Amino acid sequence: MIAVDVVTKNKKWVGKEKLVERLAKKLISLVKSDAQELSISLVSDRQIKKINLQFRDKNKPTNVLSFPAFDRVFLGDIVIAYETLEREAKEQKKKFNDHLTHLILHSILHLLGHDHEEEKMAQKMEKLEIKILKQLDIENPYK
Repeated sequence: MIAVDVVTKNKKWVGKEKLVERLAKKLISLVKSDAQELSISLVSDRQIKKINLQFRDKNKPTNVLSFPAFDRVFLGDIVIAYETLEREAKEQKKKFNDHLTHLILHSILHLLGHDHEEEKMAQKMEKLEIKILKQLDIENPYK
């Protein structure tokens, strides 16, 4: 089983660490990765904005960032912003935990090499996300 290190860097995430850890472990098992370690940082919009600027040259918050380790043991790092996730869930009329699950899955797939820069790759990635989320009784997030 994979070890998931969850670090809370924003008080809005307090109490959700175990949920994030359980979701990540479940999703890793569903994508059948051999990775043994994963790191997830739970941050604020302000914090993710700084990271987004530093690593992607985009001066704005985003919902999630993925940093693959390209290592068979350590899968990589995921950074999730609370406020953006919460706002998107409300705007898209999704349950917070369902949207969180989708973002963790989306990030794990990025860490495993999936991408959505080209249309064909995006369709493949979305199809896989929909299939895995369905196993968890979560509706298609792309509707």
